[in-house]
Amino acid sequence: MNVAQYLERHAAQTPDLVAIRFEGRSISYGQLNSDANRLACSLRAAGVVAADRVALYLPNVPEFAVAYYAAQKLGAIPVTINAILKMEEVRYLLDDSGASVVLTMDELTGYVSDDCTALRLRIVVDPKSAKPGWSALADLLAQGNDQFESVQRDPEDIAALLYSSGTTGFPKGVSLTQRNIHSNIALPPLARYSDYRPGDRLATFLPLFHVYGQNYIMNAAFLAGATMVLFSRFVPDVVLRAIGEERITHFFAVPTIYINLLAMDLSGYDLSSLRYEMSAAATMPEEISRRWTERFGRRVFEGYGLTECSPFSCYNDSVEHRFGSVGRAVDGFELKIFDESDRELPFGEQGEIVIRGDGVMQGYWNLVDESATSLRGGWLHTGDVGRMDKDGYVYITDRVKDMINVSGFKVWPAEVEQYLYKLPGVQEAAVYGIPAGAQGEKVIVAVVLKAGATLTAEDIIAYCRQNIAAYKVPAQVDIVKELPKSPSGKLLKRVLRQQAAS
Repeated sequence: MNVAQYLERHAAQTPDLVAIRFEGRSISYGQLNSDANRLACSLRAAGVVAADRVALYLPNVPEFAVAYYAAQKLGAIPVTINAILKMEEVRYLLDDSGASVVLTMDELTGYVSDDCTALRLRIVVDPKSAKPGWSALADLLAQGNDQFESVQRDPEDIAALLYSSGTTGFPKGVSLTQRNIHSNIALPPLARYSDYRPGDRLATFLPLFHVYGQNYIMNAAFLAGATMVLFSRFVPDVVLRAIGEERITHFFAVPTIYINLLAMDLSGYDLSSLRYEMSAAATMPEEISRRWTERFGRRVFEGYGLTECSPFSCYNDSVEHRFGSVGRAVDGFELKIFDESDRELPFGEQGEIVIRGDGVMQGYWNLVDESATSLRGGWLHTGDVGRMDKDGYVYITDRVKDMINVSGFKVWPAEVEQYLYKLPGVQEAAVYGIPAGAQGEKVIVAVVLKAGATLTAEDIIAYCRQNIAAYKVPAQVDIVKELPKSPSGKLLKRVLRQQAAS
């Protein structure tokens, strides 16, 4: 078994079929497979073997797919890194994964530290000038052979490592196996749920480093023989014009994008080729879903899952859509609602959503205790709170208590706090979220300074902008004398939220 087999099948059967459209360029299945073979040959010559980690610190560019499938062909493990992370965040992920190779863009090379001990090969996709210590991707492709026999992997071998922010303050590597990925995108369920067909064109502006874009769009597209119409990011006018010009059939987004589109005048765009829209990564407000259906005559299909599920475990729904629900378990998955003692609750009662199935991760990378806790009893404990009706439809009623949702991106307060505590002058810090309309929530920080410190709110925001991704940067910093705490000394973030609301 090897995830690259999907690409190889279509490269052999329909080599001229377009796999990727990007900024006016077409890349066929044959060309994509050939480039992946060439890179795999060069990586093998550099000493990369099965189970080695290959880091893809890349935005949405075609080279992401080349590198991803080259790693798969070797039996290596792609480690996909959010392209908006900066030096300290990137350093942590490279060191934690033990990546021996990193591929990135010219403008991002400065965020790859010189002292990442495991790195043996640094590859720049688009070198603007000579960079000592870096190899150009074009040179490696020229040196490699366009024939390569993929390494066969066991279904339980790790096929991808994606990082999910954790409550410990540092991201956790989610180990997804060959079986996990295959089970989540396999036909015929893929065709039944999302109606992928050969020759379909899938709008892909969601990030490929995220499990939604990587598995359910990219891997699924190449399994089905579809074309991935790739965008570097979502720019409404660019994407909307491309729908008509490229005859896009499938549109994948997060709720905030649907909210923004509903507020626009779309009469000047040709959207007639669309037959399917999907939303994930955050809960779609019921009112938005209803308004979309009333305006366009089509439902927005919704998926629910986690990186730990590869990602989708729940879908609303190819047979009977229910507004306000994230749907019911997809093939190969089972969902239940548990109480705090891990006992199943009756239909209609609220508790923690737990999941089991072929798509559930093997565990967290090098985190034995956290893996055992999250997968106890054979169920993935999501931390999400919801209820289930008698027909198996799941309704999410809450989220992990402290997680902040910024435009569909998850921000864990403890992770931001870890960086704030590295800033001289900060004695205590509390990060929390408050509602922010269509954006979902915004990040707020309350800081207690050390005696004699002269830091300002502007200083702290500037520090965050230099060290962490933009969506994690606080929208507001409050310098306070003390933080609210319980008699036992526990920080009371609910009090901070209440104070901010009032």
